[in-house]
Parts: sequence; C-alpha cells; structure tokens
Amino acid sequence: QERLVESGGGLVQSGGSLSLSCKSSRIILSTFSGSTMAWYRQSPGIQRELVAQMASSGSTSYLDSVKGRFTISRDNARRTQYLQMNELKPEDTAVYYCNIMTPQGMAYWGQGTQVTVSG
Repeated sequence: QERLVESGGGLVQSGGSLSLSCKSSRIILSTFSGSTMAWYRQSPGIQRELVAQMASSGSTSYLDSVKGRFTISRDNARRTQYLQMNELKPEDTAVYYCNIMTPQGMAYWGQGTQVTVSG
C-alpha cells in the first residue's frame, strides 16, 4: 500500500509563508503523471475540506478562501507535489493532507502535517 510522505508545515506568524511537499515512492511515473493531485485540510470539529487540486493536464482549482494565496504544483519526474502557502491567516490552521487519485481510481493519502498560524 502506497503511503505518501509529507514534509513541511509547522508554526508561522500571520502573514507568513510555508511550503508543503508530498512524495510518492511507489507509484510508477506513468501513473503519477496521469493522476490528479490534491491537498485537503482538517481542523478540529470541521469536516475535511479540499484546498487545492491539480489535474494531470495542469489545470487547477482552489478553495475560495485560499485563492491568490496558495499555489499547488507538481514535479512528475520527482513524483512530488507541492503546496506553497503565502499570506497565511490563523483560520488556515489545520492538519494538511496530500492526496493522489490515479487514473485507475486508486486514492492514496499522506500522513498529514500540522500547520499552525499564530495571530
């Protein structure tokens, strides 16, 4: 079972920036390139929400509250996806999870990384 490995996250002051990365070690390159990448987040008492998504074509979509501040990207050769988060706000505090949905319909998740924004 593939488990994506996340890194980044931590504590930052309001207005600061953080970068998350998520690496796949077992998904073969052709499958990775054809997959949809995504980042979700979950705060206590709140349902997990989709923050950003990138299709294999490169098209992206974002949660309204992060548009213009967050950027999702991918490096297929490294089998890694990223989430650059700028102008962070206290309401961005959450555990962030990366996700891959393959063309075959398989979903894989990262272990989650805590992002805390102090106000």
